[in-house]
Amino acid sequence: MARLYFLTMDDAPMGPVQQVEAACRAGIRWIQLRMKLASDEEVLDAALAARDICSEWGCKLIVNDRVGVALEADVDGVHLGKQDMPVSEARRLLGKEKMIGGTANTIEDIREHWKHGADYIGLGPYRFTTTKKNLSPILGLEGYRRIMGQVKAEGIGLPVVAIGGIRMEDAAALYGAGVQGIAFSGMLIKMIC
Repeated sequence: MARLYFLTMDDAPMGPVQQVEAACRAGIRWIQLRMKLASDEEVLDAALAARDICSEWGCKLIVNDRVGVALEADVDGVHLGKQDMPVSEARRLLGKEKMIGGTANTIEDIREHWKHGADYIGLGPYRFTTTKKNLSPILGLEGYRRIMGQVKAEGIGLPVVAIGGIRMEDAAALYGAGVQGIAFSGMLIKMIC
């Protein structure tokens, strides 16, 4: 699991494939193609182009939400939000070779994803973010400390990536709270665009 995880943005000054290439050039090795406003066909086209770029740079490419696109594009995996297909169903469709991540906001969410075969967790949001509609309750640093303490105490062996409104200055404290990775979107776009 990479320590930095990049999510493409719909409203960035460059398209998603260009964002993927810029993130690869910046040294990011774990990228999520997140195109909430696009059709499956548009996401598939972008996923195929992004897959080739990621392959060239040695990056993992995860498609957000769309299991069918992840399967057809033969990317590294899929990330499922709280309102998306259940992890167990995605695992049945994708098999054991593909990675599946699940969004969580509580220890109960993490337990459920663990039980159904997720490979990693996107835990958040850390603070308010404009990149996601229907935002779950904000966790803040104390929320991360509490939940990561429960994860450790219960022996849940899933890597956890902090998500949602994270700034560079938050990284040390979040790693100190026990997360294995940090997802950036808006902040990284400002740096690479």
